[in-house]
Amino acid sequence: MSVEPSSPSPEIENLLAESRTFPPDPTFAAQANAKADLYEEAERDFEAFWAKRARERLDWSKPFETTLEWELPFAKWFVGGELNVSYNCVDRHIERGLGDKVAYHWIGEPGDTRTLTFRDLLREVSKAANALKELGVEKGDRVAIYMPMIPELPIAMLACARIGAPHTVVFGGFSAESLSGRINDCGAKVLLTADGGYRRGKEVGLKHHADEALASTPTVEAAIVVNRTGHEVHMVDGRDHWWHDIVERQSDDCPPVPVESEHMLYLLYTSGTTAKPKGILHTTAGYLLGTSFTHEAIFDVKPDDVYWCAADIGWVTGHSYIVYGPLANATTGILYEGAPDTPAWDRWWQIIEDYRVSILYCAPTAIRAFMKQGEAWPRKHDLSSLRVLGSVGEPINPEAWLWYREHIGGGRAPIVDTWWQTETGQILITPLPGVTTTKPGSATFPFPGIDADVVDGDGNSVPRGGGGYLVLKRPWPAMLRGIHGDPERYFETYWKRFPGMYFAGDGAKRDEDGYFWLLGRVDDVMNVAGHRISTTEVESALVDHRSVAEAAVVGKKDDISGQAIFAFVILRADQEPSDALAVQLREHVAYVIGPIARPKFLMFVPDLPKTRSGKIMRRLLRDIAEGRVLGDTTTLADTTVVDTIRENSGAAEE
Repeated sequence: MSVEPSSPSPEIENLLAESRTFPPDPTFAAQANAKADLYEEAERDFEAFWAKRARERLDWSKPFETTLEWELPFAKWFVGGELNVSYNCVDRHIERGLGDKVAYHWIGEPGDTRTLTFRDLLREVSKAANALKELGVEKGDRVAIYMPMIPELPIAMLACARIGAPHTVVFGGFSAESLSGRINDCGAKVLLTADGGYRRGKEVGLKHHADEALASTPTVEAAIVVNRTGHEVHMVDGRDHWWHDIVERQSDDCPPVPVESEHMLYLLYTSGTTAKPKGILHTTAGYLLGTSFTHEAIFDVKPDDVYWCAADIGWVTGHSYIVYGPLANATTGILYEGAPDTPAWDRWWQIIEDYRVSILYCAPTAIRAFMKQGEAWPRKHDLSSLRVLGSVGEPINPEAWLWYREHIGGGRAPIVDTWWQTETGQILITPLPGVTTTKPGSATFPFPGIDADVVDGDGNSVPRGGGGYLVLKRPWPAMLRGIHGDPERYFETYWKRFPGMYFAGDGAKRDEDGYFWLLGRVDDVMNVAGHRISTTEVESALVDHRSVAEAAVVGKKDDISGQAIFAFVILRADQEPSDALAVQLREHVAYVIGPIARPKFLMFVPDLPKTRSGKIMRRLLRDIAEGRVLGDTTTLADTTVVDTIRENSGAAEE
């Protein structure tokens, strides 16, 4: 993607001011894993900084010789070293006496549960790896995984890593077409799937999608199917194997295969804006270091913590902060299969109370959905075990940040608002709890060792107080190593727009104190009468109003101003839509950030089109605003949402 700013208009404007600050609690700071001197150490010599952590945090079968080889845009970290991710995530903890420690508490949506210790995990991973070997999978062969949120999903990933077979996890909500496209791009030899799973009280079939996909995937020789729902499914003789047959009969002894530092660990596909999905390539040592170190430092993880990242493993957040980072740190984690509103809106809070969860990491869209339902749901439960809260996926509105802190964190738990991407592999901009004075809605500062900047259209650093394009000026360990099979597209997409800098399409501003504020995708920036306005800032101004739970804004073509702002607004549960409230909300935006940002159109909606990872699909909202035929809706969590919005034609116009 190459994004050109529309000239001669300014870079992205800085409209919204936020002055509230929350310094670290001294008691928390005294015991925090991360200390302020990390920043100074990393700046002194960033390569030495990462090399020291790589030697301390990872177990190597062969030590590395060179910390970094950097030939822009290609990086190689810890060259010459050999290790195994599965060993680092499981075996070594058992060798150090942690075999009986819980690795995962799993909760199925219908209420069934399982608990796996690290010793259980080693047994299951080894058996699954041996099953893959029986099917002919060798080091370097690719394996596709298409499963719901069940323990067999991380087990399958670790089994692949154990024998050096790169995996590609395809999110369980994707269509047969999406699955076959990813399988064919990476040339997977085996598919690991399930008969189905549960979502919002319903069984969601997966095997029939898998069968449809496998009709056009010539490289797949076999499939292993987990019996999750007990639903009858078609099994192809000679190709399909039940997990409980082929895995259960295997030996639980499977020595981990050492691989080179730069051996491919996995491919994860992101949607291409105009072309086929991009296979983002992550390798072994740098990725494991980046995820494990950030996990421990940013979430202040202690040995007795119960940590819950409420993402789906099908997205990068789940890869990095449900599976690889936490397991490398011997962390006890929560795995939850279902939706936050099933059977009721306190499902999450019940889980936190039952398991004494101490760290919660989730998306702003989930927080705003809880805000809409009101404070009564969390108030019914004891959430006093929570000591750190995290946010991920998109910028969080200041009001949602404050609600999260007050009603979920008891007004005391620090919030780490994190910025990173599928491509970056690890968190890059974030507070460090116990170190950073936070501001609601700001991801604050780059993590130690990360060199981030905000630049104008010519690649020049924007002065404090200005907005522009977020870039990274230095390689980092967990960064993507390319797009699978397409080095030219890798360069064009991420490195061409600003020579020597990584740019993946996000806008940002830096305030007078140097804090970073993410402004969403540059694709979503609106050009209103020559002003380049971020959707994030207008949405934050709307959510600042006490009646609003969530909002999404897009630009709609306008003959006079070029684009007019079209706002889609979800009200809190106790509020009713009215023409008067629509006028009040428009004026509120004008008051908070200026008349230029006043929405011309405002529509009250019951929900917004979101992916299952919680991202708002503004592309579909633009289609609705412009009256166009809808684009691809296969990744939506609920495909009926867009139909409901289209039927609600009563948008209020100024």
